[in-house]
Amino acid sequence: MHVLLIGLGRWGEKHLRVLRQLGVTVWVADVARARIEWAIQHGVEPHHAVTDYRSALGEVEAADIVTPADSHYRVARECLAAGLACFVEKPLTATVAEGRGLDAAARAAGRFVQVGHIFRFHPVTEALRQALESGLIGRIRYATARFSGFKRPRVDGGITRSDAIHYVDLFAHLFGREATRVAATQRDDLGRGLDDASWTIVHYGDITAVIEASYFTPGTWRDCTIVGEHGTLVADYVASGVTLYRGRHRERGGTWEAVETGKQELPTGHGEPLQLELQAFLDACLGRGPNHVPASDGVRAIAIVEAAAEAARLGCTVTL
Repeated sequence: MHVLLIGLGRWGEKHLRVLRQLGVTVWVADVARARIEWAIQHGVEPHHAVTDYRSALGEVEAADIVTPADSHYRVARECLAAGLACFVEKPLTATVAEGRGLDAAARAAGRFVQVGHIFRFHPVTEALRQALESGLIGRIRYATARFSGFKRPRVDGGITRSDAIHYVDLFAHLFGREATRVAATQRDDLGRGLDDASWTIVHYGDITAVIEASYFTPGTWRDCTIVGEHGTLVADYVASGVTLYRGRHRERGGTWEAVETGKQELPTGHGEPLQLELQAFLDACLGRGPNHVPASDGVRAIAIVEAAAEAARLGCTVTL
């Protein structure tokens, strides 16, 4: 396959590495000439490197779009119109309206869009899914998550849109439920006009999830806890581990006690999430597998993010 990678920023560099590992012929596009020169120095054929992605649309079968979020709608529509399947990094688009428009454009073109919700392809997520489906913790009560760390703030959106959205989508995927209500607190401590710390409460039916994201917490935190009626799953996406804590509360003689019955490290698979994600995209392009993250799922995640912004602004809970 010939794949056009559009955008050679920090994350685009990772996409280039993985696409080459997967054996496709990679074309690259970036508006910055210095990034084009960098790609050539790292093995991209000079005639496969352009500053205007539109000049390469007729040379490839698929596009991998890793540009700022506010450009996704425009770039992906042009790629779809050229007959290309598209991988679009999350968030799918800047707004729900754009996301729905892109979904409609894909259907009209007879092509598909896969959204880059990479947590779905992490080995930790597969371990969580298997544990939940086998009923290891019983009925799910609530979940918490952190996507935090001391790092450079992004300029193409607030932290809820760029980071908390990982868990917004992940919990919908794991729980198999649509979000029904959203509440949130968002802060702009750096005064950039974008949230740099947020706490989002998403209700997936009767399951409540609390998601924390910030640029200020020392270290790197990518973890979540899923609490059930007789056990808890604690997942660490950095260490790639999942721990099952067994226990339940029991009433005895009018007094409640917490009974712990042990813990267990659950097996997790191997593999780089980005490689698994892009391999799934290529398989879908070649008809060897389904589109695991359709545009409609990307729209759903943006809808929750937009509801969180409205809830934070109004100081209320927003019903979806």
